[in-house]
Amino acid sequence: MEIREYTAYHDEEIAKLYASVGWIAYTNDLPALRRGFENSLLVLAAYEDGRLIGIVRCVGDGETIVWIQDVLVHPAYRRRGVGRALILAVLERYPKVRQIELATDDTPETTAFYKSLGFRAFSEIGCSGFMRI
Repeated sequence: MEIREYTAYHDEEIAKLYASVGWIAYTNDLPALRRGFENSLLVLAAYEDGRLIGIVRCVGDGETIVWIQDVLVHPAYRRRGVGRALILAVLERYPKVRQIELATDDTPETTAFYKSLGFRAFSEIGCSGFMRI
């Protein structure tokens, strides 16, 4: 597996990856997804044999805050360390940023995954989060 910056956006491969994980809110508006990528702070991609198998997309200023917006791993490549490698690459890229945050599904599996990487629930550090949808 190779992790590298995703600098040249390819509609078809991104649409396939997002569709593979069922994120139809993104695939229903592909032009907005492209603009989101173009305005991201950082996008890293995982490749195996030239095939895109995972993405991590970050927004923020890169100095005081980095928000991990999307972490996707193609279902055929899950539980092989792809997601872990993508998150670790972000953490290595921004070692001095105090606030590296994300929101995710509230399942035991995702909670265990992010805790294993050093993330803590907002409630554990005296914070709460809010979202307007």
